[in-house]
Parts: sequence; structure tokens; C-alpha cells
Amino acid sequence: MKTIVRWNPVREMMAWQNALEQAFEEASFANRPEARPWSLALDAAETETAFIIKASIPGVNPDDLEITLEDDVLTIKGESKMDETVKEADFHLRERRYGTFARSLRFPVAVNADAVEADYAHGVLTLTVPKAEAVKPKRIAIRTNDKVIEG
Repeated sequence: MKTIVRWNPVREMMAWQNALEQAFEEASFANRPEARPWSLALDAAETETAFIIKASIPGVNPDDLEITLEDDVLTIKGESKMDETVKEADFHLRERRYGTFARSLRFPVAVNADAVEADYAHGVLTLTVPKAEAVKPKRIAIRTNDKVIEG
């Protein structure tokens, strides 16, 4: 049994439009993984004496990272390089991100730029950024006529 369907020119035009959009999207340079902009995801925690910053950057050589701290703004720059051993045509799927990245983070209080420690293990960059002495909580000793009482 055959069904007769009324011709709808709008539906047909929409199908053509969708096909064209998909073709341009697949062919566009902006859709290639190495061209997509990306931001470095961070975890930032605060202790009484320091900030702990963690960034997942698997596959990035630590020598390719640039970390700066200026005016209480931490900046991490780097590049995730493509695997050149496999030709582009041999890939069935390519979703990992490649290219340069940069991320800046302003600390809410003054930090000690001279004492920052950076560790890189298993694809995770960990930065320990000590707070400046002026912002660390200090215990005040109370003096009386007889003795000193620690606060």
C-alpha cells in the first residue's frame, strides 16, 4: 500500500539547508580540534597560609609551560601538541584538544611570589602559592604585669 504525502516546499528547503550547514560545519577549519579555543580548567583551594591551584594538563611537557605571577595575578600558558606520528587521514575520531592555552587567576589577597612551588605529576600541575606575611593570621601575645599570655 502506498501513502500519498502532500508536497511541502518549506520542509524540502529546510532539509537542504540542514544538509548544507552540516557540510560546511564538517569542512570548516574552526571545527578542527587543533583550532578550537579552550580554557584551562582549574581547581583553586585556600588554606590558612596558602592557595593550592591544580590544573589537569595530560600530555603536556612541563618544559612547554610558562607560569608567571605578577601583581597577585597567576598566569599559566602552554601548548598541547598534536601527535605527529599518525597521519590526519588515519584518524577515525579526534576529540582531544590541541593548541595553545592560557589561564589567569587573580588572588583575593597579596601572595608571596618568591615562595611559589610548582609540581607536575601524572598530568596534574599543582601550584602552592603562599599568602604574604601581612595577610596571614597572627596570634597576639597579651602582656600583664606578671607574665606574657599567648593569644
